[in-house]
Amino acid sequence: MPKSDNELIARYLAGERAAAGELVKRYQSAIRQFLRRLTAGDHALADDIAQETFIRMLTGLTTFRGDSSLGTWLHTVAYRNFLRHVANNSRLQFVDDDQIPESAAVAPTAMNDILVEQMMKHLSLNERLTVTLTFSAGMSHSEIAEVTGMPLGTIKSHINRGKKKLAALLNVEENDR
Repeated sequence: MPKSDNELIARYLAGERAAAGELVKRYQSAIRQFLRRLTAGDHALADDIAQETFIRMLTGLTTFRGDSSLGTWLHTVAYRNFLRHVANNSRLQFVDDDQIPESAAVAPTAMNDILVEQMMKHLSLNERLTVTLTFSAGMSHSEIAEVTGMPLGTIKSHINRGKKKLAALLNVEENDR
C-alpha cells in the first residue's frame, strides 16, 4: 500500500532506511527529467546533480517543515544544486534572452525527450527553468515562485518567451497548438 510522503519521512527519521529508498524511487524520475531539461540534455551532469539532490534530501529531512510538498522542496534543492554547478562550470550551454534561434522543421509529433532536451539549449536558463516546471513538473505559478524565488509576473514572462521560442523552433504558430 503506498504511503504518504510524510509517513515515509517519519519512518526514515525513525531509522527505517527502506523508507528513504521509497522516497527516492517516488521522485527520481521527475527530478532527473527536470535536471536533464535544465542541462539541455547533459544526462551525466543531470544524474550527478540528482544524486547530490537526494543526498541533500536525506541529510535535510530532519529540518523539512512541510511548508510545501516534498516534490516542490526537492525541485528547489535540485535547482539550487544546478545553480551551484552553473556558477562553478562553463560546461553548460546558454543563449541570451534576446537571441531567437533559427527555426527547425520538425513535426510536433516527433517531439520526444531527446528533442526537447536539445531544444532547451535555445532557451535562457530562466525560460528553461519555468517552462520545465510548468509543463514537465506540472507546477502552478505559485509553486514555481516558491522553487525559484521569482515574482509571479516574471515567471509568466519567462514562460511566454520560452513558449514562443519553442514554437519558432518547431515552425509552429502558437495558436496552432
